[in-house]
Amino acid sequence: MSAEARPVVVSGIQPNGSLHLGNYIGALSYWVDNQTNYHNYLFLADLHALTIPEEITAAELRRNVREAAALYLAAGIDPDDSTIFLQSAVPAHAYLGWIMTCFAPLGWLERMTQFKSKSKGRSGVGAGVLTYPALQAADILLYDADFVPVGDDQKQHVELARDLAQRVNGMFGDCLKVPQPLIRASGARVMGLDDATEKMSKSLAVGRPGHAVGMLDDADTIRRKLRAAKTDPGNEARFDSAGPGVKNLLTIYEVLTREPRAAIEEKFHGKGYKLLKDEVAEAIIVALGPVQQRYRALMQDPAHVDAILARGAERAGEVAERTLARVRDRLGL
Repeated sequence: MSAEARPVVVSGIQPNGSLHLGNYIGALSYWVDNQTNYHNYLFLADLHALTIPEEITAAELRRNVREAAALYLAAGIDPDDSTIFLQSAVPAHAYLGWIMTCFAPLGWLERMTQFKSKSKGRSGVGAGVLTYPALQAADILLYDADFVPVGDDQKQHVELARDLAQRVNGMFGDCLKVPQPLIRASGARVMGLDDATEKMSKSLAVGRPGHAVGMLDDADTIRRKLRAAKTDPGNEARFDSAGPGVKNLLTIYEVLTREPRAAIEEKFHGKGYKLLKDEVAEAIIVALGPVQQRYRALMQDPAHVDAILARGAERAGEVAERTLARVRDRLGL
Protein backbone atom coordinates (compact mmCIF):
# COMPACT_ATOMS: atom_id res chain seq x y z
CA MET A 1 0.00 0.00 0.00
CA SER A 2 1.39 3.41 -0.93
CA ALA A 3 2.02 5.87 1.91
CA GLU A 4 -0.73 8.14 0.60
CA ALA A 5 -3.31 5.34 0.79
CA ARG A 6 -2.49 4.32 4.36
CA PRO A 7 -4.34 5.62 7.44
CA VAL A 8 -2.54 8.60 8.95
CA VAL A 9 -0.93 8.33 12.39
CA VAL A 10 0.46 11.32 14.29
CA SER A 11 2.58 11.07 17.43
CA GLY A 12 5.51 12.73 19.14
CA ILE A 13 7.77 12.75 22.20
CA GLN A 14 8.73 15.78 24.25
CA PRO A 15 12.54 16.25 24.26
CA ASN A 16 12.71 17.46 27.86
CA GLY A 17 15.15 14.77 28.98
CA SER A 18 16.84 11.57 27.90
CA LEU A 19 14.51 8.99 26.37
CA HIS A 20 13.86 5.91 28.47
CA LEU A 21 12.52 2.37 28.22
CA GLY A 22 8.93 3.59 28.52
CA ASN A 23 9.44 5.78 25.45
CA TYR A 24 10.96 2.85 23.59
CA ILE A 25 8.22 0.35 24.44
CA GLY A 26 5.24 2.68 24.44
CA ALA A 27 6.19 4.71 21.37
CA LEU A 28 9.35 4.03 19.33
CA SER A 29 9.15 0.24 18.99
CA TYR A 30 5.40 0.47 18.33
CA TRP A 31 5.95 3.05 15.59
CA VAL A 32 8.62 0.84 14.02
CA ASP A 33 6.45 -2.28 14.10
CA ASN A 34 3.59 -0.46 12.38
CA GLN A 35 5.31 2.00 10.08
CA THR A 36 4.40 0.08 6.93
CA ASN A 37 0.73 -0.03 7.99
CA TYR A 38 0.33 3.73 8.48
CA HIS A 39 1.46 7.03 7.01
CA ASN A 40 3.32 8.33 10.07
CA TYR A 41 4.03 11.89 11.13
CA LEU A 42 6.43 11.56 14.08
CA PHE A 43 7.67 14.77 15.62
CA LEU A 44 9.89 16.05 18.41
CA ALA A 45 7.65 18.25 20.56
CA ASP A 46 10.14 20.99 21.42
CA LEU A 47 7.42 23.64 21.83
CA HIS A 48 5.88 21.47 24.53
CA ALA A 49 9.27 21.28 26.24
CA LEU A 50 8.91 25.01 27.01
CA THR A 51 5.79 24.43 29.11
CA ILE A 52 7.89 24.77 32.28
CA PRO A 53 10.78 26.87 30.89
CA GLU A 54 12.77 26.98 34.12
CA GLU A 55 13.33 23.22 33.89
CA ILE A 56 15.41 23.25 30.69
CA THR A 57 18.13 25.42 29.16
CA ALA A 58 18.53 26.26 25.47
CA ALA A 59 21.66 24.09 25.26
CA GLU A 60 19.89 21.15 26.91
CA LEU A 61 16.92 21.44 24.57
CA ARG A 62 19.13 21.46 21.46
CA ARG A 63 21.09 18.47 22.76
CA ASN A 64 17.93 16.58 23.68
CA VAL A 65 16.38 17.21 20.26
CA ARG A 66 19.35 15.80 18.37
CA GLU A 67 19.69 12.86 20.77
CA ALA A 68 15.99 12.01 20.46
CA ALA A 69 16.06 12.34 16.67
CA ALA A 70 19.02 9.96 16.48
CA LEU A 71 17.19 7.50 18.75
CA TYR A 72 14.11 7.66 16.52
CA LEU A 73 16.31 6.62 13.61
CA ALA A 74 18.37 4.12 15.60
CA ALA A 75 15.20 2.39 16.80
CA GLY A 76 14.38 1.64 13.17
CA ILE A 77 12.11 4.43 11.95
CA ASP A 78 12.67 4.87 8.22
CA PRO A 79 12.71 8.58 7.30
CA ASP A 80 11.77 7.67 3.72
CA ASP A 81 8.63 5.93 4.94
CA SER A 82 7.76 8.04 8.02
CA THR A 83 7.97 11.83 8.30
CA ILE A 84 10.26 12.77 11.21
CA PHE A 85 10.45 16.46 12.07
CA LEU A 86 10.88 19.13 14.70
CA GLN A 87 7.59 20.65 15.85
CA SER A 88 8.89 24.23 15.98
CA ALA A 89 10.17 23.96 12.39
CA VAL A 90 6.54 23.84 11.18
CA PRO A 91 5.01 27.22 12.16
CA ALA A 92 1.49 25.94 11.49
CA HIS A 93 1.64 24.10 14.83
CA ALA A 94 1.82 27.34 16.80
CA TYR A 95 -0.72 29.05 14.55
CA LEU A 96 -3.38 26.35 14.82
CA GLY A 97 -2.45 25.91 18.48
CA TRP A 98 -3.58 29.48 19.16
CA ILE A 99 -6.83 28.88 17.28
CA MET A 100 -7.46 25.72 19.30
CA THR A 101 -6.74 27.63 22.52
CA CYS A 102 -9.41 30.15 21.55
CA PHE A 103 -11.94 27.36 21.00
CA ALA A 104 -11.08 25.45 24.21
CA PRO A 105 -13.40 26.34 27.12
CA LEU A 106 -11.45 26.98 30.31
CA GLY A 107 -13.29 24.18 32.11
CA TRP A 108 -12.14 21.64 29.52
CA LEU A 109 -8.50 22.56 30.10
CA GLU A 110 -8.80 22.67 33.88
CA ARG A 111 -10.16 19.11 33.88
CA MET A 112 -7.08 17.71 32.14
CA THR A 113 -5.27 15.36 34.51
CA GLN A 114 -1.85 16.53 33.29
CA PHE A 115 -2.70 20.10 34.31
CA LYS A 116 -3.75 18.94 37.76
CA SER A 117 -0.54 16.95 38.29
CA LYS A 118 1.91 19.47 36.78
CA SER A 119 0.44 22.49 38.56
CA LYS A 120 0.08 20.77 41.93
CA GLY A 121 2.28 22.40 44.55
CA ARG A 122 3.63 25.00 42.14
CA SER A 123 3.27 28.74 42.65
CA GLY A 124 3.22 30.99 39.61
CA VAL A 125 2.91 28.09 37.16
CA GLY A 126 3.01 29.24 33.52
CA ALA A 127 -0.14 29.44 31.42
CA GLY A 128 1.34 26.87 29.05
CA VAL A 129 0.77 24.16 31.65
CA LEU A 130 -2.95 24.87 31.25
CA THR A 131 -3.12 25.50 27.50
CA TYR A 132 -0.63 23.01 26.06
CA PRO A 133 -3.36 20.39 25.40
CA ALA A 134 -4.81 22.84 22.85
CA LEU A 135 -1.43 22.90 21.08
CA GLN A 136 -1.35 19.12 21.31
CA ALA A 137 -4.75 19.05 19.59
CA ALA A 138 -3.31 21.21 16.82
CA ASP A 139 -0.36 18.82 16.47
CA ILE A 140 -2.82 16.04 15.73
CA LEU A 141 -5.40 17.88 13.63
CA LEU A 142 -2.92 19.50 11.23
CA TYR A 143 -2.25 16.16 9.54
CA ASP A 144 -5.82 14.86 9.24
CA ALA A 145 -4.86 12.06 11.61
CA ASP A 146 -6.93 8.90 11.53
CA PHE A 147 -5.25 7.52 14.65
CA VAL A 148 -3.13 8.75 17.55
CA PRO A 149 -1.17 6.04 19.43
CA VAL A 150 -1.44 6.74 23.16
CA GLY A 151 -1.40 5.04 26.52
CA ASP A 152 -4.53 4.91 28.66
CA ASP A 153 -3.31 7.96 30.59
CA GLN A 154 -3.06 10.03 27.39
CA LYS A 155 -6.43 9.08 25.92
CA GLN A 156 -7.94 12.23 27.46
CA HIS A 157 -5.76 14.35 25.17
CA VAL A 158 -7.10 12.64 22.05
CA GLU A 159 -10.61 13.13 23.37
CA LEU A 160 -9.89 16.85 23.73
CA ALA A 161 -8.61 16.99 20.14
CA ARG A 162 -11.80 15.27 19.01
CA ASP A 163 -13.97 17.66 21.01
CA LEU A 164 -12.18 20.72 19.63
CA ALA A 165 -12.38 19.46 16.04
CA GLN A 166 -16.09 18.81 16.44
CA ARG A 167 -16.60 22.25 18.02
CA VAL A 168 -14.86 24.04 15.15
CA ASN A 169 -16.69 21.91 12.57
CA GLY A 170 -20.02 22.55 14.26
CA MET A 171 -19.53 26.31 14.35
CA PHE A 172 -17.87 26.92 10.97
CA GLY A 173 -18.45 23.82 8.84
CA ASP A 174 -16.34 20.70 8.38
CA CYS A 175 -12.66 21.56 8.08
CA LEU A 176 -10.97 19.27 10.62
CA LYS A 177 -10.80 15.48 10.65
CA VAL A 178 -11.83 13.85 13.93
CA PRO A 179 -9.14 11.33 15.05
CA GLN A 180 -9.37 8.10 17.02
CA PRO A 181 -7.03 6.88 19.80
CA LEU A 182 -4.87 3.84 19.03
CA ILE A 183 -3.92 1.92 22.17
CA ARG A 184 -1.57 -1.05 22.03
CA ALA A 185 -2.71 -4.22 23.77
CA SER A 186 0.32 -4.48 26.06
CA GLY A 187 3.05 -2.03 27.03
CA ALA A 188 1.18 1.19 26.27
CA ARG A 189 2.07 2.42 29.75
CA VAL A 190 5.39 1.36 31.31
CA MET A 191 5.62 2.17 35.02
CA GLY A 192 8.52 3.31 37.16
CA LEU A 193 10.90 0.67 38.50
CA ASP A 194 11.03 2.34 41.91
CA ASP A 195 7.28 2.94 42.15
CA ALA A 196 4.97 1.05 39.81
CA THR A 197 2.04 3.32 40.65
CA GLU A 198 3.74 6.10 38.63
CA LYS A 199 4.30 6.11 34.89
CA MET A 200 7.95 5.96 33.85
CA SER A 201 8.85 9.61 33.29
CA LYS A 202 11.82 11.67 32.11
CA SER A 203 11.16 14.33 34.75
CA LEU A 204 10.90 11.85 37.63
CA ALA A 205 14.08 10.10 36.50
CA VAL A 206 16.10 13.29 37.02
CA GLY A 207 16.04 13.02 40.82
CA ARG A 208 15.46 9.28 41.07
CA PRO A 209 18.09 7.31 39.10
CA GLY A 210 16.40 4.00 39.87
CA HIS A 211 13.09 5.17 38.41
CA ALA A 212 13.77 4.46 34.73
CA VAL A 213 16.07 2.59 32.38
CA GLY A 214 17.53 5.09 29.93
CA MET A 215 17.73 4.03 26.30
CA LEU A 216 21.46 4.76 26.43
CA ASP A 217 22.18 3.00 29.75
CA ASP A 218 24.97 0.43 29.58
CA ALA A 219 24.42 -3.21 30.46
CA ASP A 220 25.77 -2.97 34.01
CA THR A 221 23.56 0.02 34.78
CA ILE A 222 20.51 -1.78 33.45
CA ARG A 223 21.22 -4.85 35.57
CA ARG A 224 21.76 -2.69 38.66
CA LYS A 225 18.49 -0.81 38.15
CA LEU A 226 16.53 -4.01 37.62
CA ARG A 227 17.99 -5.65 40.71
CA ALA A 228 16.74 -2.66 42.74
CA ALA A 229 13.26 -2.62 41.15
CA LYS A 230 10.42 -2.74 43.68
CA THR A 231 8.42 -5.96 43.61
CA ASP A 232 6.04 -7.60 46.08
CA PRO A 233 6.23 -10.18 48.85
CA GLY A 234 5.88 -13.77 47.68
CA ASN A 235 6.44 -15.50 44.34
CA GLU A 236 3.33 -14.46 42.38
CA ALA A 237 4.15 -13.99 38.71
CA ARG A 238 0.83 -14.27 36.91
CA PHE A 239 -0.36 -11.26 34.91
CA ASP A 240 -3.87 -11.21 36.36
CA SER A 241 -2.90 -11.50 40.02
CA ALA A 242 0.62 -10.06 40.37
CA GLY A 243 1.13 -6.78 42.21
CA PRO A 244 1.91 -3.63 40.21
CA GLY A 245 5.71 -3.91 40.41
CA VAL A 246 5.81 -7.52 39.24
CA LYS A 247 3.16 -6.98 36.57
CA ASN A 248 5.22 -4.10 35.20
CA LEU A 249 8.27 -6.36 34.89
CA LEU A 250 6.20 -9.12 33.30
CA THR A 251 4.79 -6.67 30.77
CA ILE A 252 8.24 -5.32 29.86
CA TYR A 253 9.43 -8.89 29.33
CA GLU A 254 6.35 -9.76 27.27
CA VAL A 255 6.72 -6.81 24.91
CA LEU A 256 10.46 -7.19 24.41
CA THR A 257 10.57 -10.97 23.95
CA ARG A 258 7.13 -11.42 22.32
CA GLU A 259 6.71 -14.63 24.26
CA PRO A 260 3.11 -15.70 25.01
CA ARG A 261 1.80 -14.93 28.49
CA ALA A 262 1.28 -18.60 29.37
CA ALA A 263 4.94 -19.36 28.68
CA ILE A 264 6.07 -16.33 30.67
CA GLU A 265 3.98 -17.32 33.68
CA GLU A 266 5.29 -20.87 33.47
CA LYS A 267 8.83 -19.54 33.40
CA PHE A 268 8.57 -17.20 36.41
CA HIS A 269 5.65 -18.06 38.68
CA GLY A 270 6.71 -19.41 42.07
CA LYS A 271 10.42 -19.12 41.31
CA GLY A 272 11.38 -15.93 43.09
CA TYR A 273 11.82 -12.46 41.73
CA LYS A 274 15.59 -12.56 41.27
CA LEU A 275 15.11 -14.75 38.20
CA LEU A 276 12.44 -12.40 36.83
CA LYS A 277 14.59 -9.29 37.37
CA ASP A 278 17.66 -10.92 35.81
CA GLU A 279 15.74 -12.10 32.75
CA VAL A 280 14.01 -8.74 32.26
CA ALA A 281 17.38 -7.01 32.47
CA GLU A 282 18.83 -9.30 29.79
CA ALA A 283 15.79 -8.78 27.56
CA ILE A 284 16.27 -5.01 27.82
CA ILE A 285 19.99 -5.29 27.07
CA VAL A 286 19.31 -7.43 24.00
CA ALA A 287 16.63 -5.01 22.74
CA LEU A 288 18.57 -1.80 23.33
CA GLY A 289 22.06 -3.00 22.35
CA PRO A 290 21.58 -2.68 18.56
CA VAL A 291 19.73 0.62 19.02
CA GLN A 292 22.64 2.04 21.03
CA GLN A 293 25.13 0.88 18.41
CA ARG A 294 23.21 2.58 15.58
CA TYR A 295 22.75 5.67 17.75
CA ARG A 296 26.49 6.05 18.28
CA ALA A 297 27.08 5.79 14.53
CA LEU A 298 24.41 8.41 13.80
CA MET A 299 25.83 10.83 16.34
CA GLN A 300 29.16 10.72 14.49
CA ASP A 301 27.39 12.62 11.69
CA PRO A 302 25.00 15.09 13.34
CA ALA A 303 24.60 17.02 10.09
CA HIS A 304 22.95 13.92 8.60
CA VAL A 305 20.44 13.81 11.49
CA ASP A 306 19.74 17.53 11.09
CA ALA A 307 19.20 17.08 7.34
CA ILE A 308 16.61 14.34 7.97
CA LEU A 309 14.75 16.63 10.37
CA ALA A 310 14.85 19.50 7.85
CA ARG A 311 13.54 17.29 5.05
CA GLY A 312 10.80 15.98 7.34
CA ALA A 313 9.80 19.51 8.34
CA GLU A 314 9.47 20.48 4.68
CA ARG A 315 7.22 17.49 3.97
CA ALA A 316 5.17 17.99 7.12
CA GLY A 317 4.89 21.72 6.48
CA GLU A 318 3.27 21.19 3.09
CA VAL A 319 0.51 19.09 4.64
CA ALA A 320 0.12 21.31 7.70
CA GLU A 321 -0.19 24.49 5.65
CA ARG A 322 -2.99 22.98 3.56
CA THR A 323 -4.96 22.15 6.70
CA LEU A 324 -4.27 25.55 8.21
CA ALA A 325 -5.39 27.30 5.00
CA ARG A 326 -8.65 25.34 5.12
CA VAL A 327 -9.27 26.37 8.73
CA ARG A 328 -8.34 29.99 8.10
CA ASP A 329 -10.73 30.15 5.18
CA ARG A 330 -13.58 28.80 7.32
CA LEU A 331 -12.85 31.23 10.15
CA GLY A 332 -12.41 34.24 7.86
CA LEU A 333 -8.73 34.77 8.61
